Amino acid sequence: MPRSILFVTGTRADFGKLEPLAIAARDAGFAVSFFVTGMHMLKTYGLTKLEVHRTAGVTVHEFLNQRPGDPQDMILAKTVIGFSDFIHEQRPDLVVIHGDRVEALATALVCATNYIRCAHIEGGEVSGTIDEIYRHCNSKLASHHFVSSDDAARRVMSLGEQQSHIHAIGSPELDFHAGPSGVTLAEVRDRYALPYDDYGICIFHPVTSEAASMGAQAQALFGAMVASARSFVVIAPNNDPGSAAIFDVIAGLPEHRFRVLPSMRFAHFSELMKNAAVMIGNSSAGVREAPFLGLPSLDIGTRQTNRAKSPSVFFAAADDAAAIASFLNDQWGRSYPRHDAFGGGSAAGRFAAVLADQGFWDAPLQKTFHDQQG
Repeated sequence: MPRSILFVTGTRADFGKLEPLAIAARDAGFAVSFFVTGMHMLKTYGLTKLEVHRTAGVTVHEFLNQRPGDPQDMILAKTVIGFSDFIHEQRPDLVVIHGDRVEALATALVCATNYIRCAHIEGGEVSGTIDEIYRHCNSKLASHHFVSSDDAARRVMSLGEQQSHIHAIGSPELDFHAGPSGVTLAEVRDRYALPYDDYGICIFHPVTSEAASMGAQAQALFGAMVASARSFVVIAPNNDPGSAAIFDVIAGLPEHRFRVLPSMRFAHFSELMKNAAVMIGNSSAGVREAPFLGLPSLDIGTRQTNRAKSPSVFFAAADDAAAIASFLNDQWGRSYPRHDAFGGGSAAGRFAAVLADQGFWDAPLQKTFHDQQG
């Protein structure tokens, strides 16, 4: 029987990073499945579980772990219980989690307490808010690490993780952006009823530690964007505390200049980014994918603090109307050289190569702390 690999996905964003790895594992002969939960299951966010179901040759398991408005600690508890029941029935050979979401924390905890091999994707990164705490917790709970850069590898080592269990493969979502999206811009415009060719992209998520001020931040940011007289495609925020206030502001935007979407298929989003004039907000796409595509981006606020630096990424507070206006005037439609500090689009192949090594599967699951030398 082939070894079984279970990928845990809770959001449209982490699925875009996990899908290339899952396809590579599937093509290498592993039995691949997805545990789908979180935002994927909610209508408000586009019911993106359907995107996971479109992946050929994999099995999909669904778990509803929240109701709209549930606090993160309750979502954590529900996911621990549900995933524990699931893995005692299925017992996969490897569980793959991504990043810094509460679903990844819950599933990593279950794997650790049940001695199930767990691989963490994109650990060792720094950013703002509680996301960074979750991310480092996931690294300590996981048995193997697939990171996006040498800097991230060093940070995971500083947490006491064994160097031989850390693999710098690059950011998986860049694999997809590196090649043709498979759709045309005309098809994207038709599918999502986009009435303009010249547009920016905005994704503005809540910051959990600043939940009380997210409405004011959103009002300031979108007010500056309205004042620019430019047109934008706005992707809805995630479901962290503070999202309701952002949704309230988005609901009042002028519809003829702001096309608001709950989510997009990843291929269509890739093509949208490749043809955009700028990107603005606080999504990791603005500091990771946009530089790879040479797309100028403005990172708003603290959510991605210290996450990445490149010549095409600019920074501003949500209430700095002058800086936002300057960015939109000066950077609109510019193009930058590709920034490949987080890989060149070959993460999936590197991931599959590690899985092909018997040493990966023979590594003990009892963890010890490895001090750095020097």
